Amino acid sequence: MARVPEQKHREGEGVLYVVAMPIGNPGDITVRALEVLRDADAIACEDTRRTGVMLAAHQIRKPLISHFEHNEERRVPELIERMMAGERIALVTDAGTPAISDPGYRLVRAAHEAGVRVTAVPGPSAAIAALSISGIATNRFTFEGFLPPRDSARRKALEALRAESRTMIFYEAARRLGDTLAEMTEVFGGDRKATVVREITKIYEETIRGSLSQLTERFGREQALGEIVIIIEGASEKEGAASLSTVALTVEDLIEAGLSLKQASALIAKLTGASRREIYQEFIKKR
Repeated sequence: MARVPEQKHREGEGVLYVVAMPIGNPGDITVRALEVLRDADAIACEDTRRTGVMLAAHQIRKPLISHFEHNEERRVPELIERMMAGERIALVTDAGTPAISDPGYRLVRAAHEAGVRVTAVPGPSAAIAALSISGIATNRFTFEGFLPPRDSARRKALEALRAESRTMIFYEAARRLGDTLAEMTEVFGGDRKATVVREITKIYEETIRGSLSQLTERFGREQALGEIVIIIEGASEKEGAASLSTVALTVEDLIEAGLSLKQASALIAKLTGASRREIYQEFIKKR
C-alpha cells in the first residue's frame, strides 16, 4: 500500500500532533510518528529523560517540554500560545497513546477551543492490544482504565458495572492485582471469564486466561510483575436481569419509606451507576 503523504502544513499554522509511542517494544514506533517528531518545533512529554533516550535512538534532537498530570493545568496555556503563534507541537506520553488514561485531553480540548488544528498520529494502545489477544468478545467493550485506589470507591465502581453487558478493560498496578481480582470475583461472580495480560509487547509478555475465581487463586499466591491489563467478559442477559431485579426491590423499599418512584430511581442510579430509566422501567414492569 502506498504511503499517504502528511497533510500539508501551511506556513504560520500551529498544529497539535497527538503521537502514540511504543508500549514496550521500541520497534513498534511508526514511520509516520518519527517523521512528525523530526518536523515538530517542540515535543511535550511526560518524562523528558525517557523521551530523550527514545529520540536519541532515532537521531532526533528537539526541544522537550515537560507535560504531566501535576503541571498540565499551567502548561496548557503556554503550549496553546506557542501553537497560536504557528508552532507545531507533538504531544507524546511515556507509553501508548496520549490522553488515554494519561495526561493530554485537557491540552487537546484547549487546542480545539483555540481553533488550533489537532491531528492524530495513531499507534500502540495497551488496552486495544490486550483486548485483541484476550479471547474475549471484542465487538462491544468499555474502557474503565484504573479503578479508584480507595476501597469504598473501588467497590462502588465495580458494583456499578455488575450488569455491564460489554467486555470491560481495566488497567491495574501489579501490586494490587490479587486484591482487585478477589473483589471482582465477589462482585461479578467467580464463573465470569477473564484474561490478565502483563508486559504486553515486552520480553516477558504473558496472557493468562480463566475464570475470575481461577485468576484470583493464582494471583493470590503469586505476585504479579510488570504492566497489567485485565479483560473481563460482560454480564449475560440473565445476570443483568437479576441485577436490575434486585435494584427494583430496593426501589420498592424506598417508595415504602416515602420517596416517589422518580426520586427512588434517581437515588439508586446515583448510588449504583445504573441507568435511572432502566431502574424506573424495571420497577414498572414488576408492578
